[in-house]
Amino acid sequence: MHSFLTRAALAMLPMLPMAAVADELAAPEGHVILTITGAIAETNDGDAAVFDLSMLEALEAVTFETSTIWTEGIQSFTGVPLATLMEAVGAEGDVLNATAINDYSVEIPREDWVEDGPIVAYLNNGETMSVRDKGPLWVVYPYDSSSDYQTELIYSRSIWQLDRIVVGE
Repeated sequence: MHSFLTRAALAMLPMLPMAAVADELAAPEGHVILTITGAIAETNDGDAAVFDLSMLEALEAVTFETSTIWTEGIQSFTGVPLATLMEAVGAEGDVLNATAINDYSVEIPREDWVEDGPIVAYLNNGETMSVRDKGPLWVVYPYDSSSDYQTELIYSRSIWQLDRIVVGE
């Protein structure tokens, strides 16, 4: 029995690198706009997972309409659900330390990484967002979908000009 298992294991060795490559994140081809580090299983740049806009666009996209306390009228936002992004990097922690270009930082707990929850938006009203317009990435909750998303705590987690996330334990 032992030799059969050894032969079977050896026969599978050539397949292992292919499986590992299939699960790896692609390398960005454009300007990196998001870096994720910390307790993650999937990386593409040392210990980090780095994304350009096209890589984020290639992940499952969600569009919703909502009002915000920072904009006028109903806005349309398109982006990657936070839950999908954390799944893509194999997030193993319970909290995100999300930081903006200006070093403003917030903590977003795992409880927020839910279906129909926040997205990492890269489009506002169908247009990419400049740094001046809270871009290029903005964590946006569907504020109008529930009064649970209309609190000071949730508003404080709605970080714009997001450029890095550290997944913590």
